[in-house]
Amino acid sequence: MLGLLGFAIIGQVPSAAEAPRLVPAALVDVPNEDGLQTAVLAGGCFWGIQGVFQHVEGVVSATSGYAGGSAETATYEQTETGLTGHAEAVRIVFDPQKISYGTLLRIFFSAAHDPTQLDRQGPDIGPQYRSAIFPVNEQQAKVANRYIQQLDEAKAFNSAIATTVELGRPFYEAEGYHQDYMYNNPGQPYIAVLERPKIEALRRFFPTIYRAQPVLVAKTAG
Repeated sequence: MLGLLGFAIIGQVPSAAEAPRLVPAALVDVPNEDGLQTAVLAGGCFWGIQGVFQHVEGVVSATSGYAGGSAETATYEQTETGLTGHAEAVRIVFDPQKISYGTLLRIFFSAAHDPTQLDRQGPDIGPQYRSAIFPVNEQQAKVANRYIQQLDEAKAFNSAIATTVELGRPFYEAEGYHQDYMYNNPGQPYIAVLERPKIEALRRFFPTIYRAQPVLVAKTAG
């Protein structure tokens, strides 16, 4: 992550605009149906978003990648320029019999990132780190937009939510070395300081759906 350079230089991480907090459940949700479903979310570095959702019961897989731009620019090097339209995103495949789309969004807003920061997360700055939801259909888009409105009306955060809802944007899987990054690099300073606390927030806010052992790309792919 580009923000790691700043972290190394100044020796500290800028404080987030909003601290993690348990936000209300969505009043409108996608109906419970048979078969696996997919959600695509972006909220800063995809290492952290992937790591959080790998610890959620009902999630079958969580894969880091890019969404918002074209297939031709779906690489780490190009995305990091901030000029591709892509955001670092995570594709979450889940079982709606065990967890709903609305609950995934609740986790996203509560524990996975700060949705009030515009085009950044902490030291990571640029549109590639924006808070965004990429619905895979109109129903998800309706739920996402209504939930953002609900949270803003409830003043769940001190500032307005900056999360965008971007329908019809394909997801492209990231390079292999980005997959399971939090799990494979627990002692790396960026992970230890910025990303691991999100797992603790997940465990604290959602103890009944937190699982200690993450579902890894390496295992699901194998």
